[in-house]
Amino acid sequence: MDDLSVRRLTGLAGLAASVLTLIELPLYFVYADAPPQSNVLARTLFGIVGLTCLVVSMTGFRHLVVAARAGYEWVGALASAAGLMWVTVVFVSTGLETGAVIASPTPIDPTIAVPGTYILYGSISRLLEGLFLLAFGHAAVRTGALPRWAGRSAYLLALVNLAFVPSLFFGNVPANFYAANGWGTTATVGALGMIWLLAVSVAVLAGCRRHVAVAGTPGRGALSPGDQPGVSHPR
Repeated sequence: MDDLSVRRLTGLAGLAASVLTLIELPLYFVYADAPPQSNVLARTLFGIVGLTCLVVSMTGFRHLVVAARAGYEWVGALASAAGLMWVTVVFVSTGLETGAVIASPTPIDPTIAVPGTYILYGSISRLLEGLFLLAFGHAAVRTGALPRWAGRSAYLLALVNLAFVPSLFFGNVPANFYAANGWGTTATVGALGMIWLLAVSVAVLAGCRRHVAVAGTPGRGALSPGDQPGVSHPR
C-alpha cells in the first residue's frame, strides 16, 4: 500500500472512530435510572465499531511518523502500542458491561453494577491514553508528520488525562465528576479525546490533498513533459 493510501485510510478511520464514539457517549445520559437493554446494546454497537476504527488509526499513525522521519520510529511505535493497549482495555470494559446487562433478568446500570470496569474505564484508560498522547505529541512536533498544533494539543490533553489517574481514590458514584467511574473521569475526558481525534483526522485528510498537489507539481515529485527521459528541451 502506498504512502498516500495509508494517510487517507488513517484519516478516514480516525474520523469514523471519533464520530461513532461521540454518538455513543450521549446514550449514557438518556436515562436517570437503569437503562433498558436496548440502550446498552445500541451504545455498545457504536462503541465497538468505533474502537475497531481506532485500531486502524493508531496503526496508521506509526506509518506517518516513519514516513516523515525514520529515526523516530520508536516514538511512533510507542504511541501506537499505548493507543492499542488503551483500545484493548476499553474493549474489555465494554464486554464486561454488556455481558452483565445481557445476563441480567432485570435492567441494571452497568456503570455501577460491574465494579471490574471502574478503573478500567477510569484510571487505567486515563494512564494509557495519557502515554499515547505524550508519545503522539512528541512525534508530531519533532517529525512534522502532522501540524504542530496537533502535537501541542496532544501534550495538553495528556496532562488532563493524567490528572484523572488518582480518581480511583474518590469513590464509585457515576454522578460525581471526579470518581473512579465518575462522568468527568470517563465521559468528559473521553469526549475531549474524541473531539481532538476528529480535528487531527481532518488535518490528516487535508494533508492528503496537499500531498497530491505537491506530487503533481512539476519539479516536486513529478516530472514536467520537458523533463521526461528522451525528451529534449526546446531551445
